[in-house]
Amino acid sequence: MAATDGRARKRPNSVWLAERPPLKRRADQPAGLDLDKIVAATVRLLDAEGLSKFSMRRLAAELGVTAMSVYWYVDTKDDLLELALDSVMGEMQLPDEADTDRDWRDHLRSLAGEYRTLLTGHAWVARLLGTYINVGPHSIAFSNASLRVMKESGLSLQQITGGLSAVFQFVYGFATIEGLFNDRCAEAGLPVDEYFQQVMTAVSSRPEFAETLENTTRVMEARGGTTVREMRDRDFAFALDLQIAGIEAMRDRPAD
Repeated sequence: MAATDGRARKRPNSVWLAERPPLKRRADQPAGLDLDKIVAATVRLLDAEGLSKFSMRRLAAELGVTAMSVYWYVDTKDDLLELALDSVMGEMQLPDEADTDRDWRDHLRSLAGEYRTLLTGHAWVARLLGTYINVGPHSIAFSNASLRVMKESGLSLQQITGGLSAVFQFVYGFATIEGLFNDRCAEAGLPVDEYFQQVMTAVSSRPEFAETLENTTRVMEARGGTTVREMRDRDFAFALDLQIAGIEAMRDRPAD
């Protein structure tokens, strides 16, 4: 059936789906400027100042060029953010396909840990992952690696997407909250452990928090760990093991 309106015919917007002609350097283009340098500067600014403060003018100032010089390499700010997103996706170390002796569970733990590191190391990534369709080469490589590992788990084809969602949406939520907390500590100018202790001290003197604090303290003591990072690592490892145990249980369950 033929499309009847413009929206039905419109393709998804993505810098990776656009057909852009090859760049030809103009005489007035700054020497030494190229797309890789622009993307690297974008990542640095996003890490340092956050997504809300990022602008093409701010980027141009960082590079010591005019905004129009940047637009010679990318059509829009969205295109540049997509490029930056895929650039940092390339920081993740993917499992070696040649390593046939490694158990799928270890591969999955490795991928989940890399994803967590990415999200906590670049707080702006979480927002952009939900904004763009993520079909850059590094994003696709991560997606393919995750799919291969999930196939190795023994889940049926109809179960694989649910298994991927269980693991990586858990990691996304865990790491996003972790990253936001780290940012809050940084904005307060305090190390994470010191900020955490200040919060615990503040609520300990309030009677309305007595029951919650008592229960929380017992749980934290049972969990172990002397720093916030250690406590998070233990929670992450156990929660991931729960996901893996769920995959094993559903894999072995008879089909309906």
